[in-house]
Amino acid sequence: MSTILEYKCPCCGGAVSFDSTQQKMVCPYCDAEFDIEALKNLQNENDDSDKQPERYEWDVQPGNQWGEDELKGINLYTCQSCGGELIADENTGATNCPYCDNPVILKSSFSGDLRPDFVIPFKLDKKAAKAAMENHLKGKPFLPKVFKDQNHIDEIKGIYVPFWLFDCDTYSKYTFRGTKVRHWSDSKYDYTETSHFNIYREGCLAFRNVPVDGSEKMPDDFMESIEPFDYSQMVDFETAYLAGYLADKYDVDQKSSIGRANNRIKQSTEEAFKRTVQGYATVSTTGSNVGFYKSAAHYALLPVWILNTTWKNQKFMFAMNGQTGKFVGDLPTDKGLFWKWFFGIFAISGAAASLLTVLLTIIR
Repeated sequence: MSTILEYKCPCCGGAVSFDSTQQKMVCPYCDAEFDIEALKNLQNENDDSDKQPERYEWDVQPGNQWGEDELKGINLYTCQSCGGELIADENTGATNCPYCDNPVILKSSFSGDLRPDFVIPFKLDKKAAKAAMENHLKGKPFLPKVFKDQNHIDEIKGIYVPFWLFDCDTYSKYTFRGTKVRHWSDSKYDYTETSHFNIYREGCLAFRNVPVDGSEKMPDDFMESIEPFDYSQMVDFETAYLAGYLADKYDVDQKSSIGRANNRIKQSTEEAFKRTVQGYATVSTTGSNVGFYKSAAHYALLPVWILNTTWKNQKFMFAMNGQTGKFVGDLPTDKGLFWKWFFGIFAISGAAASLLTVLLTIIR
């Protein structure tokens, strides 16, 4: 079987060919020139890098189990609407689901689930959450009335959201393509010269407590928006921290969360390596190889204040970091209020224009 050997231009990716006049490899697309040996070595390096598979190895442990004494003081509430299961202490009475706002039903007991390793206790109370919500609503003239209803704001609930926290060390190799641009002119023409550079980086990074939320009901991007948490204040889990709050029961296990952890770590690694490449007009990533080592994962409960509101059959969720106070949530626009405002401004503008026309007529 015959094999066609083709060399790619490191600058634009086009196929390069040998120029007998210059005794160099020349790209017909961007006019870049390369020594034969240098181009061959570069392609061999890229081929070797492509052959090395990236390593994502996690030490998935079964985790801690609940003790019989702990389970005596804990109840499980099940939402008949969205299927959410919430853990609460035995003193919690009837409540509403923080995700869909429907009543939840007490379930006598539960078993076979992992006990959290750690918890970050609530630092901010409901009063602080209400103040943050009210501040979030300020300056929104087209906000539907339901969002300004003080009684609904009172329904903000404190909930411990389940998270998987991933630790690992990484050893990575990255290749980047950088460009430098030079401009000059003479009496006839303006010139632009773009030089291309291949850049190589290699090194180690350590990651600790990379969070991935373990609740299907909680959007990942929503939870990432209230980050970061201060993990230096994380303590060993005790059921006493549940008193007065709800705790979501994880429904995304550790293995199912690994993919998102991998993506977050790889993205952060690339950004960290890319920040070391300076002095270029543009920088783009052309290759990578990431390996994970000394990896582990932990199960933790993190504090979040949640308000869930429905308006015109559309759900709106708001959340505040129960430790730092960071608040997020999208707001709808009441189109009726908007058009009233619009036509009111239009009417005022029309009256002003008519008055101006009369004044101009009088002046003439």
